Amino acid sequence: MDIFLVIAGLLLCVVGIVGSVLPILPGPPISWMGLLLLHLTNAVESSYVFLGFTLVIAITIFFLDYFIPAIGTKKFGGSRAGAIGTTIGLIVGLLSPIPFGILIGPFLGALIGEMAFNKTEGKHAVKAAFGSFLGLLASTFMKLTISMIFLGFFLWGLVQHWSKFF
Repeated sequence: MDIFLVIAGLLLCVVGIVGSVLPILPGPPISWMGLLLLHLTNAVESSYVFLGFTLVIAITIFFLDYFIPAIGTKKFGGSRAGAIGTTIGLIVGLLSPIPFGILIGPFLGALIGEMAFNKTEGKHAVKAAFGSFLGLLASTFMKLTISMIFLGFFLWGLVQHWSKFF
């Protein structure tokens, strides 16, 4: 059963990293579930302080993810339409076969959102789209960093207790 929990936990950590880039999956909370599965094995001692601390971080990052792109948009004079356009652009950019779609999509989405729904013109729309794009990049970087750290904690715990598994 421990081997199953370790494999499932590792898969959750990897899915959490992917989820840090994809807007559909909540990356850090999924990675945290991988840590939880590792601590549920008989080989690894459960540390409720560690699990509680990392859970608070995962939940905080999860909620900040919704605010950071909006903050970036507002700082650069954008609107809610720009922030929504950024998210839609990210999804379209991920699914499109164009090179660098993951970078181009959010910017174009924010720009279209500002110009089409807020009737924002020229430089102001580009500035707002850039702010929304920066907010998305900052949020994605933050989620990716935390998910990678959680994977590092998982692998460290696995290596420390390797002899107990096999």
